[in-house]
Amino acid sequence: MKEIKDKTLLESYLRDHELESIFHEKIRPHLSLYTYKRGELICSQGESPECLYILVKGKLKVFMTNPEGKMLVISFKTALELVGDIEYVQETDILNTVEAVSSVHMIAAPFRILREYGREHAPLLQFLLKVITKKFYMKSSSLSLNMMYPVEVRLASYLLAVSSDESENPVSGLLSTAELKDVANLIGVSYRHFNRIVLQFCSNGLLERVKGGVVVKNPDGLSKLAIRNIYEY
Repeated sequence: MKEIKDKTLLESYLRDHELESIFHEKIRPHLSLYTYKRGELICSQGESPECLYILVKGKLKVFMTNPEGKMLVISFKTALELVGDIEYVQETDILNTVEAVSSVHMIAAPFRILREYGREHAPLLQFLLKVITKKFYMKSSSLSLNMMYPVEVRLASYLLAVSSDESENPVSGLLSTAELKDVANLIGVSYRHFNRIVLQFCSNGLLERVKGGVVVKNPDGLSKLAIRNIYEY
């Protein structure tokens, strides 16, 4: 994580995403802009949050980990998206871990500032309400649709999500062996069945086995198979 001390860039993000009225003149001086590299964590499950983060560039992976250490990917997010909105409203610890899939830019708004200057600011409250209700609506819809698609479609969709940024430009498509086990849990199949699908994808030129995992070789082929991206909402 690195702070970007460029007020002009910060202001351009606020303007481009129509956030100027939401974060009014008393809040804006306290906003910060950060960049995260691929693989860096924005926040971790169970931590005590201090900021509301606004994703303005890049792609995020949202996941949770159970006590046994198994990871369940919940979704992938692109701009404009909030991290910490539910925690801010409910005053709870962080529900899920959020990781950068590509290089990302995040605007950080300290909770203490939002509570001091935004608690009764209608545009901010309406914005939070809209974002949170959309999350729950899309989550419900996604859970239903996910299990209706064949395993091949679910795997192709996941692979597309982790191998491209918010503009569909390719990023590292490498998935480690440990990650593959988590993906099998995510899409709801046994690891043995999952491995058969991976081998099928390799024989079709979609994936290639490398030391320690697999790498995406044909994003266009995966896109045709995926139909739509189930995990991005």
